[in-house]
Amino acid sequence: MNAFAGTHTPASATAAIIAAFNQRTQGSKDASAANRHFLADKSAIGVPFSPLAKEALYPIVATKAEGANLWDVDGNRYVDILMGVGINLFGHNPPFIRNAIEEQLAKGFAVGPQSELAGETAELFCRLTGKERVTFSNTGTEAVMTAIRIARAATGRRKIAIFAGSYHGHSDQVLNKPAGPTDLRAVPAFPGVTDTTARDVLLLDYANPQSLDTLRKRGRHLAAVLVEPVQSRNIDVQPRAFLHELRTITEQTGTALIFDEMISGFRAAQGGAQEHFGVEADIATYGKIAGGGLALSLIAGSNRFMNYVDGGIWSYGDASAPVVQPTFFAGTYCRHPLSLAAARATARHMLDEGPALQEGLNARTSGLVSRLNASLATARLPVIFTSFGSFFSVAAGRSGAPPLALNLLSLLLLTAGIHLRGGDKGGFLSTAHTDADLDVIHDAFLHGFQSLAGFGLLPLTDGTNTP
Repeated sequence: MNAFAGTHTPASATAAIIAAFNQRTQGSKDASAANRHFLADKSAIGVPFSPLAKEALYPIVATKAEGANLWDVDGNRYVDILMGVGINLFGHNPPFIRNAIEEQLAKGFAVGPQSELAGETAELFCRLTGKERVTFSNTGTEAVMTAIRIARAATGRRKIAIFAGSYHGHSDQVLNKPAGPTDLRAVPAFPGVTDTTARDVLLLDYANPQSLDTLRKRGRHLAAVLVEPVQSRNIDVQPRAFLHELRTITEQTGTALIFDEMISGFRAAQGGAQEHFGVEADIATYGKIAGGGLALSLIAGSNRFMNYVDGGIWSYGDASAPVVQPTFFAGTYCRHPLSLAAARATARHMLDEGPALQEGLNARTSGLVSRLNASLATARLPVIFTSFGSFFSVAAGRSGAPPLALNLLSLLLLTAGIHLRGGDKGGFLSTAHTDADLDVIHDAFLHGFQSLAGFGLLPLTDGTNTP
């Protein structure tokens, strides 16, 4: 039954949905209003600013998180499918990570000397990733910046290639967009990003064979091809053959192939998207899951590239020395003992559980998506879901939901007790989500789309839409 029954225009429907959201989350709205004078913060639900949406532009303020749930300042409980934007593969506050942090906290967390956890944690992640060496950083943005610098140092080349629609953090060199609908020249995507950084970027169309032709011609002038193997903004595109050919071309041209595995790493498979697709990148960047909920990222790769972090492997008591001139890499909080404690516990847990951990969670996600698609088709709703590993979302290219409906869906779901980030229209499952949680998620999405159809914001199909 549509809780918003009646005759509505798009404006009145939006107002009704926002009013219900405001009523449930007034404490979060009040906090956002009070903080704005002091806190410069863009975090909201993903809906762009407009006078119509203005009253809904605030994030949920959480007071507690445990397992698959979180609670807000108004006392509302949510089934969380944002999961720290993919961080929490094991749910919020899992005991094995909490215990590791508490144990290290009791010892202190000296920053400056090397942590006794660094070597073991690096070795564990080498086992998980299959890479020869790793180094630690704090965020995905820093890891990608470092990977690009390493590739430039190793190849002596300047330009890099990235793909339109990918997300690689917020450093200037990856904040570019196409110059026009049919013009892939890279131009700054945001104020404050200079034309100079854009000139060092070759912007290509993802999964397009013509992009491979361009790389065959220009690859010998590129330091790296940076790729999000399954784009987090469009997980319906999973181009196995494209990635294999990309690997062949970069090997032929001496170009570093960098996989940004912030989302897919340790989620799609124990070895990430590289294992899933059978493609070995020269350098890979990881974050989110690896840190166990604390700030940590990894840059991992072959010795050929990772030697540029420290000069390469050498020994005491002989004539050995660094084999290359290293580039610059630093960070006060890299290898923070608390982050390393959480990361070591995470790596140990994944190795102990083995591939079955990801395989089981992926199967549960696929089952949820199949169930959603069947229910949506039966209800004649023009929406299809897709998944990659335990990440699921609306398949935008195969769905007939207009942007306004999808933006309002976020509010409907939050009002129904599903915590997610606006714009994704999906989320991440964790090992903490129960079958009952999956029922709640399924019903909330189905009822949300039914409400949008009741508002006249989502057209019904003729019953022939299929996943």
